[in-house]
Amino acid sequence: MYKFEKNSLIKKMLKIDQLSYWERTTYFEGQDLLIVGAGIVGLSTAIAVKKKYPHLKIVIVERGYLPSGASTKNAGFACFGSPSELFEDLKTIPENQVWETFNARYSGLKTLFELVDPLKIEYNACGSYDLLRTNDEDIDPDFIAYLNNESQKITKKEKTYLIENDPNGKFGFGGIKTAYFNSVEGSINTGKLIEQLHQKAIQAGISILFGMECQKYEASKDGVSITLSIGVMKVDRLIICSNGFASQLVDEDVIPARAQVLITKPLPKLSLDSTFHMDKGYYYFRSINNRILLGGGRNLDINGETTTDLATTEHIQTALRNILDEIIMPNQHVEIDYSWSGIMGVGKSKQPIVKKITDNVYVGIRMGGMGVAIGAAVGQQLSDLID
Repeated sequence: MYKFEKNSLIKKMLKIDQLSYWERTTYFEGQDLLIVGAGIVGLSTAIAVKKKYPHLKIVIVERGYLPSGASTKNAGFACFGSPSELFEDLKTIPENQVWETFNARYSGLKTLFELVDPLKIEYNACGSYDLLRTNDEDIDPDFIAYLNNESQKITKKEKTYLIENDPNGKFGFGGIKTAYFNSVEGSINTGKLIEQLHQKAIQAGISILFGMECQKYEASKDGVSITLSIGVMKVDRLIICSNGFASQLVDEDVIPARAQVLITKPLPKLSLDSTFHMDKGYYYFRSINNRILLGGGRNLDINGETTTDLATTEHIQTALRNILDEIIMPNQHVEIDYSWSGIMGVGKSKQPIVKKITDNVYVGIRMGGMGVAIGAAVGQQLSDLID
């Protein structure tokens, strides 16, 4: 069997100054715009800018061989606000801001479905359930009436939220006293979403380069000099869409937030055709291909989960397994197939940061775990900033 030498291309990536004329002129020279991050926001932004300015030469760079944040690692929830999350938010966030965020998420999903055919990303308008455990704080029925009144102004649906009094009997759960059904939410196939956005970007003539980390940049009136892991590149404009990794490049109110996930092996007779939230959105699960996908638990170790390390921890994985065994599938033998983690971008506010930070540098970051809902809209907003 042939053995590659240590200095082969498999082991060592070529630097820019080692590239051919064709490679340099196609991908690295004369670029009008470079976008950092090939996730939902980065791809959506590139597509939106290219549609507005077809003549621009656009390249996206991504540090991993797949998007490195949460775009291909999330649970695939098309959601915008559960009652327990809204109940908690209204304690600390001005009411108008809570509903502005709600509206941005709801309308953001519409923007996504205008950009990508819902059928091609397996969109399922299955609704969602917000589950309250036995020891959770009760939600007054008057609060649900208030939510329905306010949400109707946005969703145009008379009753977005309905009370489900027997979730244990309906789904076979254990330890759940009440649930609130949102008929407007749904689920998607996260992998197919990125695949569709990637294809649209390529068809539009946008270049995407993987395995290339943006380490720093220097902006001037003449453009932006960007230090990549393979060398220095100069472009006219730069847009940073790296979300949870953005704090490595810009001084904005955004920090990484790791979300851990596990998935079971296939289960017989599994019927959970909906999405589910618990504990103010800190836990979430759904079924997919007769498996249960369950994630969350960041609230158990906020400081420890403020990291860009794509690892899992026994503490949180154990908590997820306990929820699986005690609440979702009580008294049943369930085997875990594998687990993973993704990196979100959060901050003091739940609203994304979409702005120009210098004459030729822009950011679209801090999705707050809602990249599916608002990512395409953020891309559109960024395109509107380009002049």
